[in-house]
Amino acid sequence: MGHTVKGGTLPAKRPYLWLSWLLVLAGLFHFCSGIIPKSVTKKVKEAVVLSCDYNTSTEELTSLRIYWQKDSKMVLTVLLGKVKVWPEYENRTITDITDNPRIVILALRLSDSGTYTCIIQKPEKRTYKVEHLTSVRLMIRADFPVPTINDLGNPSPNIRRVICSTSGGFPRPHLYWLENGEELNATNTTLSQDPETELYTISSELDFNMTSNHSFLCLVKYGDLTVSQTFDWKKSKPTPSANQHLPWTIIIPVSACGISVIIAVILTLTCLTCRNAARWRQRRRNEENMETERYSLST
Repeated sequence: MGHTVKGGTLPAKRPYLWLSWLLVLAGLFHFCSGIIPKSVTKKVKEAVVLSCDYNTSTEELTSLRIYWQKDSKMVLTVLLGKVKVWPEYENRTITDITDNPRIVILALRLSDSGTYTCIIQKPEKRTYKVEHLTSVRLMIRADFPVPTINDLGNPSPNIRRVICSTSGGFPRPHLYWLENGEELNATNTTLSQDPETELYTISSELDFNMTSNHSFLCLVKYGDLTVSQTFDWKKSKPTPSANQHLPWTIIIPVSACGISVIIAVILTLTCLTCRNAARWRQRRRNEENMETERYSLST
């Protein structure tokens, strides 16, 4: 069925042939006009609003044809108030037909990057003419978060292993381990890409000697951007003995005090021994005297 307009009816045969022809003419018009499209930058999974930048009335909208295309592919059409969305944008693209027609694309993907063109046609006599054309360059970013560094323990004596990882970014990243500005050799580096979202995950392991201090930089470069994380390691100090914790000002008095106590104990024991010996000798003499007296009385 053809689209009825004031003054006549457009042919019903091959409607998409007409659409392709109109888009080609619109593209030529845009190319020849020398208009530089404005740019919009968004992140993956965000939403974007693209406006036609065309002010009109509600009454006029019912007679307009609105086409949205990305590069050479169709996105959405509004023909006499009826909306058609192409499969790649179904369930995530809506149109707002008010005084300034616009579309909203939800859950942005990397593949959504490109130049979006809005073409508005008005009926004129027995056909439609291009009334307005505008383009917006949409750029989709997928930034890597700051890497995380985790300790993996000791693969061998005096050797420590750490791992640096980050995910959810684009384009293809490269990971470097640096110390004092010099690149180090990583133990194991893995890179994977999600086939659906096209986002990358990268991780890398590093072994180092625990006998000295270190300050490592894990640097992830993707395109012209970088993210990084620092990891510091300090070697363990030897555990000091109990005497090492005591200053000489304490050790000397304590030692002197200990010696004095020992001497006092020795002297005390000596005195007690001497006293007991004296008592024993006295008792012995008493016993001898008593024995002598009994002998005298008996004779």
